[in-house]
Amino acid sequence: MNNRELVITSLSHNQPTKIPYHVTFTHIARANMAKYYGDCEFESKLNNCLLWLDTQAPNSWKEVQPNIWTDEFGCEWNRTVDKDIGNVQNCQITSSNVNNFSFPDPSDVFRYSYYEQRIKENPDKFVVADLGFSLFERAWILAGMENVLVGMIDSPQFIHTLFDRILEYNLSIIENACRNGIDAMRFGDDWGSQFGLIMGYDMWNEYIKPRIAEMYKLTKSKGKYVIIHCCGKIESILPDLIELGVDLFNPFQPEVMNVYDIKKRYGEKLSFFGGISTQQLLPFGSVSEVQDECKRLLEFIGKNGGYVASPAHDIPPDAKPENIAAMLDIFNNQ
Repeated sequence: MNNRELVITSLSHNQPTKIPYHVTFTHIARANMAKYYGDCEFESKLNNCLLWLDTQAPNSWKEVQPNIWTDEFGCEWNRTVDKDIGNVQNCQITSSNVNNFSFPDPSDVFRYSYYEQRIKENPDKFVVADLGFSLFERAWILAGMENVLVGMIDSPQFIHTLFDRILEYNLSIIENACRNGIDAMRFGDDWGSQFGLIMGYDMWNEYIKPRIAEMYKLTKSKGKYVIIHCCGKIESILPDLIELGVDLFNPFQPEVMNVYDIKKRYGEKLSFFGGISTQQLLPFGSVSEVQDECKRLLEFIGKNGGYVASPAHDIPPDAKPENIAAMLDIFNNQ
């Protein structure tokens, strides 16, 4: 089986010849591993199973001041501390401009212009179009976290309008991306903290569920898989996500959920992507602990398919290079 076949077999809840895997790095972790291996090109040799394609326009991020970047929505991201994502420092949408704020053009062909070449260069990969910051996150990035959460209670019309405008934009992104030979859409939207849903179930059910249902339905109608990335303790809504047609759930954080129990409860209907601790195991564990846990995950979570092995997030700066190398060895030597 090639990498694409491994992923599709696993998503079909059948046992692949080996468990597919995918590993990504923060900037500092990548530099640490390049130094550890003595190879600046090490990442290209990992044999990751997924090909990640962005749905943002190429070169849409601009550094306008040292460590200050703007995205295609005009949001300013301060990367003084967090070099990978940053922190939003302006507010683009308010109740007064929510109806006429100008969104980027989701149908601009330039946005998808590189897909064909990248897919051609990687014929054995499972191709994922990534729609990050897909709803709740896009809302608070544009309007401010506090304004969105408070608005869910005291300004519902504003928040419904904001979410509807984001939904309209997202549906057009899905339509366009799915014309370009992809296998799956990946929706990034963090609804959880370490303790539960940030906005609680009732607000999630009112504002978020109906809109993600439309996004997932459109994706499935195009014959594509639905992948979601949602950090935090959100196991209470896994039945909802299964109902909505989610195929693959990430990051599957062992810090906030018992991944083995989750597999037993939902593994016949939902596949999992992640599961290797980036908060504890990779930074603080020993090499032998990393080896043992990776083997256990491959054996138990990967049984009968339904698993893409991976750290629970981009590998953080404090992860030990020898632990990362041990994990990669386990993946490569199945």
